[in-house]
Amino acid sequence: MKKKDVLDGIVEYVDYPNRSVVMIEGKRVVVKNAIPGQKIRFRVLKTREGKASGRLLEVLEKSPLQTEDKACDIFPACGGCLYQTVPYEEQLKIKKEQVYKLLSPYFDENTQFDGIKASPSPWAYRNKMEFSFGNEVKNGPLTLGLHRRASTYDVLTATTCKLVHEDLRKILQATLEYVQEQDFKPYNKIRHDGYMRYLLVRRSEKTGEVLVCLVTSTEQDHNFDPWAKRLQELELEGSFAGIIHAHCDCFADDVKAEDARIIYGKDWITEELLGLNFKISLFSFFQTNSAGAE
Repeated sequence: MKKKDVLDGIVEYVDYPNRSVVMIEGKRVVVKNAIPGQKIRFRVLKTREGKASGRLLEVLEKSPLQTEDKACDIFPACGGCLYQTVPYEEQLKIKKEQVYKLLSPYFDENTQFDGIKASPSPWAYRNKMEFSFGNEVKNGPLTLGLHRRASTYDVLTATTCKLVHEDLRKILQATLEYVQEQDFKPYNKIRHDGYMRYLLVRRSEKTGEVLVCLVTSTEQDHNFDPWAKRLQELELEGSFAGIIHAHCDCFADDVKAEDARIIYGKDWITEELLGLNFKISLFSFFQTNSAGAE
């Protein structure tokens, strides 16, 4: 085995974080983002005595673990849900093995390993999402959603993303349609030009309050009141706590605001955990799985 070789192999197991292990010629080859049992094709990037690393090129045969249908339109291209087609019970077994392997070197004879506690829901559990504006292909139509796996620049429109509540998917769709009507261009991280950057959405699991922030550069001066009005006309299960337009001209690919204008409502929501109320502002940290945090 040598650098740049293209090889095939079966993924034997996956170490944290998503370090899939294939054995070739007695060597341990680490290839990220594959599932145990998959037959994959990969390119060797590095090789050292007894071990190597590679880049996944394609999945030749699916794993016996992959018995579920895909839940959204952009799987498996999107990097958000690698194990989407694996039953949740099997996902928990994989995670249990990874956690045990990480912690077991520090166990003693009195240690009790309790394993993994399942999330109350494996779907629509995220109370916050940061969506990016971009293109699926270079110079292609404007997109809004999540990055293609292993890509810094390609963005896939995530209107069917099952990680978030349907309210947030409706907001994403309405926002994308509005921006496309205005013929706005996405911010380009190489040239540092363009207008549209991010859409940040929060939704309280317990109260149903929704907070939305559209982040743009200062390249243009646009009044987003009509966009906010369009959002308020959506039929949602929850209700809007606030709708905000913020500016960010920083070069870093980081969702933040250098200034912000509240178009409607306020800039925070309330979430409840175990009878306690938490006031969550736009950019503050909070556990993204409210029911799981409880």
